[in-house]
Amino acid sequence: MLRLSLPARIVGCLLMLATFLVVVRPAEAAVPDRKAWVLWNQTSGTVTGYGTWPAPTTVTVVGVGRYQVKFPGQGAPNGVVHVTAVNNAPHWCQAENWFQSGADEIVNIRCYRVGGALDPSSFSAFFVRASGGPAPGPYGYVDSAASGALVSQYNSVGAPNSSTPGGVGQWLVRFPGLVTGGPLDGSLQATAVNAATGARCKVGSWSSNAGGQDVKVLCFNAGGAPLNTRFTLTYQHKVSLYGAAVPPKYYGYFLFQPGLGPATTNLNSVLGLGANTVMGAGPGLFLVTFPRIAFPQNTVQVTAYGANPNFCGLNTGWTNSTSGPDLFVRDVNCFTNAGAPVTAGFTVSANSIL
Repeated sequence: MLRLSLPARIVGCLLMLATFLVVVRPAEAAVPDRKAWVLWNQTSGTVTGYGTWPAPTTVTVVGVGRYQVKFPGQGAPNGVVHVTAVNNAPHWCQAENWFQSGADEIVNIRCYRVGGALDPSSFSAFFVRASGGPAPGPYGYVDSAASGALVSQYNSVGAPNSSTPGGVGQWLVRFPGLVTGGPLDGSLQATAVNAATGARCKVGSWSSNAGGQDVKVLCFNAGGAPLNTRFTLTYQHKVSLYGAAVPPKYYGYFLFQPGLGPATTNLNSVLGLGANTVMGAGPGLFLVTFPRIAFPQNTVQVTAYGANPNFCGLNTGWTNSTSGPDLFVRDVNCFTNAGAPVTAGFTVSANSIL
């Protein structure tokens, strides 16, 4: 047997390490490739620093209820966008489109009031693009056309996701291989994508089963009728909404059905399962507390849950308290299609850059 001298063996090891570093490029080393979010304050006409990353992000008003967000340095093809209206009156916001422009990511957003007219609103918006691996935790997303064809997708185990249309305004989205034990684990966010008309999407139901995650997505027009539209959907389990685990050390999510869902749908990255809380704060209002994870810059996203056209958003921006530090969402607000406050189901996800 040929025996190498110690110096030769050291050189060989260094060459192997160099080869590994070349093969595992940064874009393939971990999820995500790009991430960004913004909290827009319509009243002041400014972005809110604690809810915006990267800091130089800008928002430009391009029409009544229409906004263009520029996330500097975060440009990447494909990916997904989520957006949540922040308004104490019944409003929703949706994505119009998004695209890479040089090094930057451009996201166009539309906000509506009840009845379907474009209307100014504050909002919280989020962008992520993931590819390659290895990836922590079960995590995936789809950008689905109304036909079910996938514009883009990601699955942390590399399996192909799918979106299958059912009746009008209904899809069965499958994340195969994202197995968690079930019967219901993790969290979801859904957003309508439509550049022509008011559209809202939500999670109708989902199951965590031996094959992965099966999610029923429902979308509606401004009149509350089922609507075929493009949409995005993100699934997270013991990872942040942008797919990373450590960092960030600080993230949380839960399902309200109404009533808290199973403990496995209520995760706090510091305190574990079942630590986040929700309390009624008035008609259609829900005070949400995420203990110990209030580290900016962070983002909060909300999606309605259930079979009807009710929709949910944020009453005001969240608060990062110094005590705890705890993150307070004051409040999640939910409405009927006619704009009346209602006790409704929702999922909520809070995520830090740290």
